[in-house]
Amino acid sequence: METVSPAMDLVLGASACCLACVFTNPLEVVKTRLQLQGELQARGTYARPYRGLLRSVGTVAQADGLWGLQKGLGAALLYQGLMNGVRFYCYSLTLEAGLTQYHGGTVAAGALAGALGAFVGSPAYLVKTQLQAKTAAPLAVGHQHQHQTALGALETIWRQQGIPGLWRGVGGAVPRVMVGSAAQLATFASAKVWVQDHEWFQKDSWLVALAGGMISSVAVVIVMTPFDVVSTRLYNQPVDPTGKGQLYGGVLDCLVKIIRAEGPQALYKGLGPAYLRLGPHTILSLLFWDELRKLIYRFQHQGA
Repeated sequence: METVSPAMDLVLGASACCLACVFTNPLEVVKTRLQLQGELQARGTYARPYRGLLRSVGTVAQADGLWGLQKGLGAALLYQGLMNGVRFYCYSLTLEAGLTQYHGGTVAAGALAGALGAFVGSPAYLVKTQLQAKTAAPLAVGHQHQHQTALGALETIWRQQGIPGLWRGVGGAVPRVMVGSAAQLATFASAKVWVQDHEWFQKDSWLVALAGGMISSVAVVIVMTPFDVVSTRLYNQPVDPTGKGQLYGGVLDCLVKIIRAEGPQALYKGLGPAYLRLGPHTILSLLFWDELRKLIYRFQHQGA
């Protein structure tokens, strides 16, 4: 893997993931609605306005217009920039220190970098979730927060709940990104080596990164989706005047309540859209990151 400075990896990682986000945000909107649909209700006892990917896309467009498919885009871009900038910066530090050369080092580095990134980006993900859940009453799922813009939402939460309110739900976000980041970065590095060893493509071809991203995306979706459902529920739940969640007391409480009320399969609600969102996002972000790294590396060593 080409070596660039951690500061440059911060910029490249944030840029790559923001680029990917523009393409995949509509699927994030659909996934969020599916994960909130039937919250804490037994299967078959509630209306299902969102059914499958294509019908759900049509439902969102019907209720909110075509631009509704990009709801929460500003908050999503802020989250991707903050979370992935920190994540790739920290991961690059571990590469520079040689920690990834040890057994399990890549997994540990990915998990740690993901945890730090999730903590920093948590307020933006909180607002993104609440904005994407909001829609017309007949098609509303989950609690409806009355925010109009990302900045307005951040200001309202800060004014009403203080700094702790901006980090409400971070307990679900950290394990979500830890397992996703560990799976993503570890499998991407291994998959690239595996693809190169089989010599299917030229060593420096962008197709190597594309194939590695496709393999990595499967692992990410499998391990991340249950945490993704929990995180969505924690972020979107209503709160009392003190900022305490009215539905869930934390990650474990949320897991138990979902399984008891909706069954274990509810932890994979929205799996199809989740893969179609996380899959392309993983592929595009890793592809963009890898190609940008190669471009900067060649520029820095041009004529050296």
